Amino acid sequence: MKVVAFNGSARRGGNTAILLGYTLSELKKEGIETELVELGGAEIHGCLACRKCSVRKNRRCSQENDMGNVCIEKMDAADGILLGSPTYVADVSPEIKALMDRACLVSKANSGMFRHKVGAGVVAVRRAGAMHAFDALNHFFLISEMIVAGSSYWNIGIGYEPGDVEKDEEGIRTMKVLGQNMAWLLKKLHAPS
Repeated sequence: MKVVAFNGSARRGGNTAILLGYTLSELKKEGIETELVELGGAEIHGCLACRKCSVRKNRRCSQENDMGNVCIEKMDAADGILLGSPTYVADVSPEIKALMDRACLVSKANSGMFRHKVGAGVVAVRRAGAMHAFDALNHFFLISEMIVAGSSYWNIGIGYEPGDVEKDEEGIRTMKVLGQNMAWLLKKLHAPS
């Protein structure tokens, strides 16, 4: 089993990556392979609404000049998907939004590529607006017919400067429980019948 996590922050290794790292560590402890993909500094364009994915049905976006298809391939191959974003004006980052829009359309065009995969969103926030960002991530999982893993609280960590989320004990605990719950759910879904 494998879980791929996407850090939608422009800051590589910042608060969003730290939060995702706590969740991935718990998955690793349970023997699940993990991968963290940093979108910061990489080129990923928004959806063009060209609908070529619906015509071609080749599990790819028509845009070939950025890392969008690399991410979509990783999502397709994984059993679980984590999407992480900082809070930008009470919403997700442009990088993660571009990935969500394109991946959603490609999935829908190809008979629901992500159906029954396990998903979870993680949000880093300075102070407020995190719930809207968290909802946006969860909407991707729900419209993609995925199974959303939960935690002991909303999957949010508080911090402003890089590394500040390390001071949010409840946020860290929430990320760890998320990893444990995601591992449990993946094992139940992949248990021999």
